[in-house]
Amino acid sequence: MAGHSQFKNIMHRKGRQDAQRSKLFSKLAREITVAAKLGTPDPAMNPRLRSAVLAARAENMPKDNIERAIKKAAGNDGENYDEIRYEGYGPGGVAVIVQALTDNRNRAASDIRSYFTKSGGNMGETGSVSFMFDRVGIIEYPADKASADDMLEAAIEAGADDVVSSESGHEIYASADGFHEVSKALEAKFGEASKAELTWKPQNTIAVDDETGEKLLKLVDLLNDHDDVQQVYSNFEISEALMAKLGG
Repeated sequence: MAGHSQFKNIMHRKGRQDAQRSKLFSKLAREITVAAKLGTPDPAMNPRLRSAVLAARAENMPKDNIERAIKKAAGNDGENYDEIRYEGYGPGGVAVIVQALTDNRNRAASDIRSYFTKSGGNMGETGSVSFMFDRVGIIEYPADKASADDMLEAAIEAGADDVVSSESGHEIYASADGFHEVSKALEAKFGEASKAELTWKPQNTIAVDDETGEKLLKLVDLLNDHDDVQQVYSNFEISEALMAKLGG
């Protein structure tokens, strides 16, 4: 239940320094509203909403914005969004999953398909690449929250499947079904996590050369910049040299 995490390498700079804050806050608010509409508007009773609020806090989204997004759902205001998963292959045959919330399915599908095509890849049917990933919960804590041994012991006791601890922090993985219970147990012991959400974790990663890596990162950035796209996941791994060149 330990080892080097390759997952950080492929989380695709979600918090890129050049990200537009207004666009980011808009996406976070959209997820909060959808989560609140699908369940109760109480984050303590709604795991998806709690995850959305945690993600918003991690990006320093103002409390007023968070509360406004929840009230929007409670008042049944605003647009209705469809939750859609797009799948395909990017440059180098790398698998890509795109999670979107959209009020216009045709626009979203057309735009995302064009991004895949322009990058030299192709968008496939739902299920065409997701079989290469596991749907799991990931819970993150800062490194100073607990020692690696203490976090491992607590995670095992809570029912987690895997723990990866490093200087940058602790990553705890749990099954999709057990994620909420594991998250609650760890919160009772260590306080609120810095992140707790369901994600697509690749079963294996593909190392790509720097040229392909740059093309893939451009595709991921293009997808992330689309208003309807909430998350992008992939199974590629870039070199440390390329990471350093790109500033992290």
